[in-house]
Amino acid sequence: MRHGYLLASLLLAAATAHAGVIINGTRLVYHGDKKESSLGLSNPDSMDYLVQSWVDSGGKKLNKAPFLITPPLFRLDAKEDNVLRVVRTGGNLPEDRESLYWLNIKAIPSSKRVEGMNTLQIAINTRIKLLYRPAAVKGQPEDVADKLEWHREGHDLVVNNPTPFYMNFQTVTLNGHKVAKANWAVPKSETHFALPDNTGGTNVSWSIITDYGSISHTWSSTVN
Repeated sequence: MRHGYLLASLLLAAATAHAGVIINGTRLVYHGDKKESSLGLSNPDSMDYLVQSWVDSGGKKLNKAPFLITPPLFRLDAKEDNVLRVVRTGGNLPEDRESLYWLNIKAIPSSKRVEGMNTLQIAINTRIKLLYRPAAVKGQPEDVADKLEWHREGHDLVVNNPTPFYMNFQTVTLNGHKVAKANWAVPKSETHFALPDNTGGTNVSWSIITDYGSISHTWSSTVN
């Protein structure tokens, strides 16, 4: 009985932490002609949170990115809102295509003790894409998503993206079967997605996620 009570308490604490800080966006597009970009946070919960934020370059090394977040660490009180401001601090970034970084937002719940109850407070770290879009890059990804070209190399489905935008896929299907590992297409480059053995078909369809987190309509093409 004791173990069941403890498990229920842990699950409740985890659910409470997860229900806390709400990020007002699924990605952040930093326009190169602006001095900064901003992202809203909300805390509809009844407890306070300590919020820590930073930007990394992704990959295994998680190198420091040329962006500064303010405030990097602050308390977000119950029922309150705040705004994160992201400022570019330098870096030799391409001016003819987007660059991809990752914005981390860690929400740490307050450690108020409840008499007679064992609880586990869980810090939730959310990572969203930070896309740096140079001033020279105009338009929206969905305006040119039909320019993607597809072919196969061995067990890989390969997409050539001649546009300056990261194409963040909502879904990619090959002959109606979802390509599980298709996440995004790098601008002005080829991106490979591994296919399961014996995957056939030449009809590929794709939809992307827009700057505002909505889903585009679907395009279709033939795999060369």
